[in-house]
Amino acid sequence: MTEKYDTVVIGAGFAGLTAARELSHAGQRVALIEARDRIGGRTWLAERMGLNLELGGTWVHWTQPFVWAELTRYGIGLAPSPTPQTASWWNGTEAVVGSPDELLELLDHPNQLLTQRSREIFPEPFAPLTSERSADVDEESLAAHIAALPLTDAQRALLTSFWTLNFNGKLGDAAYTQALRWVALTNGDWKVTFEACATYKIAGGTKALADAILADSDVDLLFNTDVTAVCTRDRRGAAVSSADGREFTADDVIVTAPLHSLGRIDFQPPLDTRKQAAVKAGQLGLGTKIWFTIDGERPHFVALGGADWPLNFFQSEYHRDGKTYVIGFGSDAHAISPDDVEAVQATLRRLVPDAVVLETAGHAWVDDELSGETWPMHRTGYLTTSLAHLQQPAGPIHFAGSDIADGWGGFIDGAIESGLTAARAILTNRAPVPA
Repeated sequence: MTEKYDTVVIGAGFAGLTAARELSHAGQRVALIEARDRIGGRTWLAERMGLNLELGGTWVHWTQPFVWAELTRYGIGLAPSPTPQTASWWNGTEAVVGSPDELLELLDHPNQLLTQRSREIFPEPFAPLTSERSADVDEESLAAHIAALPLTDAQRALLTSFWTLNFNGKLGDAAYTQALRWVALTNGDWKVTFEACATYKIAGGTKALADAILADSDVDLLFNTDVTAVCTRDRRGAAVSSADGREFTADDVIVTAPLHSLGRIDFQPPLDTRKQAAVKAGQLGLGTKIWFTIDGERPHFVALGGADWPLNFFQSEYHRDGKTYVIGFGSDAHAISPDDVEAVQATLRRLVPDAVVLETAGHAWVDDELSGETWPMHRTGYLTTSLAHLQQPAGPIHFAGSDIADGWGGFIDGAIESGLTAARAILTNRAPVPA
């Protein structure tokens, strides 16, 4: 059986939800096809350890115009993360205890040195491909720049761990331009960038916004429908096949699969060699996010460990029933399991010696074949050799998602931006342009 639509959108994360809404508002008949049994993509609000916890993407900020517009549209507010009262960090040789302000101050000078060229390289942060200077530095690694800075060993250890956290991956092949793009988006102020990363959550969780976008759409939503192939039939048509034997035809198709799961889809004709090369190279967000509880409702804290630790960053979020709920991040998903209480305990105790971990929870995003990654962070060369090609359609097949956003790539904002761009390209019958 073949079902005919104006547009088929593959993936019901924020890019797919946004694109589907825009197209349905324009009067199109839209199928929104999702392999999972839920919407949200790499965001996922789920009950774990007695609370609704964000297992994936979480934080938003008013410097992110696309998500801020959506929150305003639907009257959804913010839920601030708690202000930490204490901080601890690894200076390269030992644990140090102090205040959050002290930790920020230690990171300030190194980050200012590292990111001082952010607005020079990216004068228009939401149009990175128009930068005349990015090609000069896109092949340079972030690790090399950190190594070359005039810093003490302790400063370098903190800065390396800080950016390992931001990349949620290892820095050996991390693009210097990726760090500069993030900071340019907050007008060159790394502290605001960091605030955008881990301070303000969506009231009601990411599900509240995803549900609001879906409720504002008139689409056919199909869950548990795993797309296996997309075949271009002519310049204005394509067929989408699913694992359960169904076929959908449409004038246009929007594919929002993350970069590391694009290879699961058989494109016919095959994607051009530059897109294939980008998919093969992948990106660096291959770490982990683990929730856990510790015994006692202790004062909220933040902790930054060594870059090579299984978990190198901790932030407490909630108190409930005599327990403190904490998030931990690490750069290598396979260095620690989300259900390994003892491993979490051993890592945390290097910074918080008296903490007793009770239980853990998380989702193995890197091992999830529908994602294969956490948040996308680019390798050296990606910006100038891959991004533009991934943004371009392949005939009637368009691409969207946080992986290929112009602005806040790696964030909900970037996914929404990309979904808007793809929908507008279809409605105006021309190639995508920056949103």
